Amino acid sequence: MEPMKLTRASTYALHAVVYMAGQKKGQPIASHLIARKKGIPERFLLKVLKPLVSARVLNSVKGPNGGYHLARAPGDITLLDIIEAVDGPISGQAPGGQQDGFLNRRLEHICNQTAEQVRKQLSKIRVSELSTKD
Repeated sequence: MEPMKLTRASTYALHAVVYMAGQKKGQPIASHLIARKKGIPERFLLKVLKPLVSARVLNSVKGPNGGYHLARAPGDITLLDIIEAVDGPISGQAPGGQQDGFLNRRLEHICNQTAEQVRKQLSKIRVSELSTKD
């Protein structure tokens, strides 16, 4: 079985959000500054910031002094919030087949239970626990 892996998109999103959590509260930070500071390609960063705005993890401020800032306190944002905003819901999936319907349903149930455990773990970890000043 493969270990749990974060996608590049969710990893970049986590780095960006944790970076923003360590900055002045409410001050928008331009995406190009985040990209440069965290070593993330800006075009890719913009793609991962957009769903974070839709999920109300971030606010986007338009204009010359615009950028992004946290929509909630770092203690109110979980890893689950960020990962699912960028990658979609974490769910279990067992490849099905025609061989044994009962076994396939059992395997699907086990995979869903495991995914729910992962979701619970990620929902316990807050951005405030990961924040650093850098």
